[in-house]
Amino acid sequence: MRKEAEIDCLHVDILAHIFFLLATFKDSALASGVCKKWKRVVEQSLAWRSRMSFASLNMDDESTSRLVLQAYNLTELDISRSRWGCQISDNGLFKISCAKCLNNLTSISLWGVTGVTDAGVICLLKSLQHLNLGGTFITDDSLIAISNSCPHLKSIGLWSCRQVSEEGLIILVRKCRKLESMNVWGTRVPRECFNGLVAISPTLEIKQKGLLLNIQRAPFSTLPSHF
Repeated sequence: MRKEAEIDCLHVDILAHIFFLLATFKDSALASGVCKKWKRVVEQSLAWRSRMSFASLNMDDESTSRLVLQAYNLTELDISRSRWGCQISDNGLFKISCAKCLNNLTSISLWGVTGVTDAGVICLLKSLQHLNLGGTFITDDSLIAISNSCPHLKSIGLWSCRQVSEEGLIILVRKCRKLESMNVWGTRVPRECFNGLVAISPTLEIKQKGLLLNIQRAPFSTLPSHF
């Protein structure tokens, strides 16, 4: 009779804690392929995660959404893209919008994900506090939806979002009264607009073309440095 491996004698909660400590999702995927028991344990370990980052990982709509759907307690989600990073599109965001964790999410970063448009962003909006949309192709439609859905928004990244306008930014700042910081570097909005935004919200910090207006606190502390 084959002797059971010592690790298989461990309680499933202990195994889940071990898999929770795995450094990468690739390791988790390999572990889940060992046997049915390990697959269930890996799924349990994902449910414990409060933070999840796919930055620099070669992920697509299916693989990203599958993991997020299992992370019931997720509060921070980073799907930023690097040169070989995440290839998620609106279709992936539609799938993520069905996740149980959606109402718990306070921070989402979609920095540099060029396959994302208004349609994908709008379906994710709940009571977010931090949102990074830099490098995406959103328009004022997303800003209007954000202003209506995220009254507790504290920071937003709009780096190189060249289709947003002065009108959209004004609506956002007027409605999101808790907004503390905004990165608008690379947009086509004239500098005069930013002076008007500060007039609406005097404590608002605006990062624009290397300049920071109203330096009163350390901005973008909870999102990636490229925010």
